[in-house]
Amino acid sequence: MAHHLLESNPNTIHWGHLDAAIAPKLTVNSGDLVVIDTLSGGRGDLGGDLSFVRANHRQIIENVMPIDGPHILTGPIAIRGAEPGDTLEVKIVEIELTENWGYNLIRPGAGVLPEEFPHASHRILPIDRQSKTTKLPWGVELPLDPFFGVLAVAPAPDKGRVSSVPPGEFGGNIDNKELRVGSSLFLPIFVAGANFSAGDGHAVQGDGEIDVTALETCLKGSFQLILHKRPINDPPLDFPRAITNSHYISMGFDANLNVAAQQASRRMLDWLVSITGWSREEAYVFCSLACDLHITQMVNRNRGVHAMVRRELIP
Repeated sequence: MAHHLLESNPNTIHWGHLDAAIAPKLTVNSGDLVVIDTLSGGRGDLGGDLSFVRANHRQIIENVMPIDGPHILTGPIAIRGAEPGDTLEVKIVEIELTENWGYNLIRPGAGVLPEEFPHASHRILPIDRQSKTTKLPWGVELPLDPFFGVLAVAPAPDKGRVSSVPPGEFGGNIDNKELRVGSSLFLPIFVAGANFSAGDGHAVQGDGEIDVTALETCLKGSFQLILHKRPINDPPLDFPRAITNSHYISMGFDANLNVAAQQASRRMLDWLVSITGWSREEAYVFCSLACDLHITQMVNRNRGVHAMVRRELIP
C-alpha cells in the first residue's frame, strides 16, 4: 500500500462544482492510502477577514473563482483500472482537525426556516483541538464529531458541470455525520479513473443541518481508496451506500423528502435481500421493526434520508 499526500492549492482544487472533464491531480493504485488536506470558507464565509487563515487558503480565495457552489474540493484523484460500472470504496482511516476555528452561517432564503430567519448571520467559533470541543457565545460547550460533508466521484460525462450543493448518485454533498473514522463509503463509478474528490469539513453537525451550515472547518483526511470491479452479469451499484463500525446505511436524495425516504428504504430492502436471501416481504417486515430512517440534511436542494440497520442483526 503506497502512501500519497494531496495538499490544497489553486492547482489542486475545484471550487463549487463537479465535472468529469476536470483532469486528475493525482493517480493512485487500488488500496493506496491518500492523505487529503482540505479547506473550507470563502471571503464572505469568513467575514471578509483573512488574517487568521493559512497562506494556501488565502491564495485560493484570492486567485480562484467559485463556480456554482461554496465548497472547496481537493482533487480529483484517479484510481488506475477504474471503469464505469465499477465501485469505489472510500475507507475513512483518519480525520484530523487542522484549525482552531470554524464558522456557521445563516443565508437568507436558505435553511429549514427561511421565513423566520430572513437576514444573513455569520459566526466564527473557536475549536479546541485538544479537548475536541467548541464553545458557543452564549455559554454552551459542544463536543466535536468531525466528518467530511462532500465525498464524491466525478458525475457521468453527459451531466456536464454540476453544482457541489445537491448530492446525487455520485455522492457529493451527502452531509452524513455517520461517515466517521472506520466507515467505508461505496460510490458507483461513472468515468475512467473514478476521479475522487473530498472537502466541506465539518467539526460537528446535527442531522438536518437546519440553518444551512454545520460548524464548517478545515480537515485533513486519510482515505484508503479501494476499487471493486463489477462481476460479470451483476448489476452495477447505482447509488451511494456505507458500512460503519456498527451499521449498514443506504441513502436517498430528492427534492421531495418523502421520495428520498422511499429511495433509502427500497435500497435497504435490495441490499438485505442480496446479502441474506430473505424475500422482499421478509426484508420489509424486518425493516419496519429494526431499520431507522434518519433525515441526513434538509438544506441542499436535494433532501437526504439515510436508512440504518445494525450490523449485528444481519446473519
